[in-house]
Amino acid sequence: MGEEVKDWVLSIAAAVAVALLIRTFIVELYVVDGPSMRPTLQHDERLVVNKFIFHVRDPQKGEIIIFRYPRDPSRDFIKRVIATAGDTIEIKDGRVFVNDQLLREDYILEKTRTEYPKVTIPAGTVFVMGDNRNNSEDSRFPDVGFVPLDLIKGKASLIFWPLDELKTLP
Repeated sequence: MGEEVKDWVLSIAAAVAVALLIRTFIVELYVVDGPSMRPTLQHDERLVVNKFIFHVRDPQKGEIIIFRYPRDPSRDFIKRVIATAGDTIEIKDGRVFVNDQLLREDYILEKTRTEYPKVTIPAGTVFVMGDNRNNSEDSRFPDVGFVPLDLIKGKASLIFWPLDELKTLP
């Protein structure tokens, strides 16, 4: 009986170790909290977050990312990358311009009511915004600002719950 117990303990320990490695370095599940990404994401939807991808490359424009809130790293935020290091961004008349080009945004709920002066995104950061522009705390606000790459946890890749909303994200 001792060998059998030892085998069970080793099997369970190995399974826990593999699960922790997967959750730490590869994927994590995430629950959307709030309306800031409507209409793309809804409150309480469940997502699969790819944590590995940004070990290989930096976030790209248009990707939806999960990051630790700069003012309180125990909180996670979810937003869309609008501009990356070296890009310029400006918001005028409710429209977003990246590198002086109007950004085509079929995914937003409504045009933003705020203006934002033209700035260049610093190295090692990204500029993010929620799709629900008028109900989103994002890079336009000092508490978030430019998001450092080291605060980014991963890329939202898949909505898996509710099942009728199952789909991959861009």
